[in-house]
Amino acid sequence: MAGLLIGGVCFILPAALLTLALAWIYVRYGMLPQAAGVLYGIKAVMIAVVLQAIWSLSRTAVKSRFLAVVGALAVMANALGLNILIVLFGAGLVTMAAKRAASGWKAIPPKAWALVLPTTASSNLAGVLGTSVPFSLASLFTFFFKVGAVLFRSGYVLLAFLRTDLVVRLKWLSDKQLLDAIAVGQVTPGPVFTAATFIGYLLGRTPGAVVATVGIFLPSFILIVIVGPLVPHLRKSSIFGAFLDGVNVGALALMVVVTWQLGRAALVDVTTIALAVLSALALIRFKINSTWLILVGAIVGAVAGRGIT
Repeated sequence: MAGLLIGGVCFILPAALLTLALAWIYVRYGMLPQAAGVLYGIKAVMIAVVLQAIWSLSRTAVKSRFLAVVGALAVMANALGLNILIVLFGAGLVTMAAKRAASGWKAIPPKAWALVLPTTASSNLAGVLGTSVPFSLASLFTFFFKVGAVLFRSGYVLLAFLRTDLVVRLKWLSDKQLLDAIAVGQVTPGPVFTAATFIGYLLGRTPGAVVATVGIFLPSFILIVIVGPLVPHLRKSSIFGAFLDGVNVGALALMVVVTWQLGRAALVDVTTIALAVLSALALIRFKINSTWLILVGAIVGAVAGRGIT
């Protein structure tokens, strides 16, 4: 347990502190033309980085024509406004049910249900906790704890949760602020989840940053302790594996939809579109490190985007 805590904190804390510092700079200087221009370029590259993540995930997640159909239906469902948790876990349950038709329920070791049922229950609970509430530190912690408890596979699925709740439903953030938060999270080393630190600072300054960071990472520590003993049992279950396959394509679908939505806000002219396309080509075809592309985006943005607000 001590190793888990020390390792986790050492992994998270440096990136969170750096993100906190950048959040302070953003709040203080973010409206200056120079800063707006830099973010203008970085956000275009960030869209390309997410597209590269979608491409990589699709090559491992879409294992069959059936999963491709499930993924396409999940994209349609989310684009039409179906709750993202229903899309995510629904894709898993549909795929598991299809596998069950061939294998039967006995293929699931009893202890595996100890993870399936709480995970599904947590998605239902998340929907209850996600009802519209005024901003407070408690509601901020609840939101990020919910997100940390149900996120699966790529960290970029975080974008779907953030936009659906913080931008569309609660209206605590604008699309521009969300894009800026993810852009800053992309600039800093460490997990994408440190975007929560940035968002927490925007909404509640330093206390908000601390609450949001703890909220999104705490479920990971709890789940590691709970899931660890179940892993040998889960590996024996082909049906539970099918559930995870379905959740994978559901996560991929959420990433596709939110990238389209945020892309409309980030790719606003020929310069940003060209920057995103060339960055995506560099990432996917030539495997160039995203750090260099972000630097190029910042330079291009500072030059071409000067004066943008």
